[in-house]
Amino acid sequence: MKIYTRTGDNGTTGLYGGERVAKNHLRVAAYGSVDEANSAIGLARSFVGEPDIDRALIEIQNALFDVGADLATPADAAQRQHLTPISVEDVTWVEGVIDHFSDELEPLSSFILPGGNPGGAALHVARAAVRRAEREVTALAQEVEVDANLRSYLNRVSDLLFTLARVANMRSGVSETRLKVRGRSRQRRSVRR
Repeated sequence: MKIYTRTGDNGTTGLYGGERVAKNHLRVAAYGSVDEANSAIGLARSFVGEPDIDRALIEIQNALFDVGADLATPADAAQRQHLTPISVEDVTWVEGVIDHFSDELEPLSSFILPGGNPGGAALHVARAAVRRAEREVTALAQEVEVDANLRSYLNRVSDLLFTLARVANMRSGVSETRLKVRGRSRQRRSVRR
């Protein structure tokens, strides 16, 4: 089977169920952003190197495939019977993982800048990608019904990725860079010493 079909050359794509829509349709933007977030998590996994973090991320990646399938399937499509929707238990599981990893961290007293070691920085990028997916899903939900558990799940996953970024940096001995409050009159410091 060939990977290319040429059916999308006219700017449309097929939803799960057969309907064709424009590639910039809100539904396509939503599941496309979820796919991008999933890929960003995959990239982060290649940098982190912590088995317990990796196990959590694999679970998230598998669930994000379910999220994407849900978003790619209109409410009236017969294929919805084959989906595995996100459940309250899925959301609760993510909250438990956040709580577990948060036990390793000092409480935050200020905003931190995204970055750190390669794994931590990649997890921050993945977090931002999940936040974009959440925004796209919110836009879609203003037009069609989107399961509330799915929306909650994306919100919790972004919180988890933030927590895991902090843990990855802490475990590698990289200090967090705290946000400096910038005033109008503050002069920029020279980058040279």
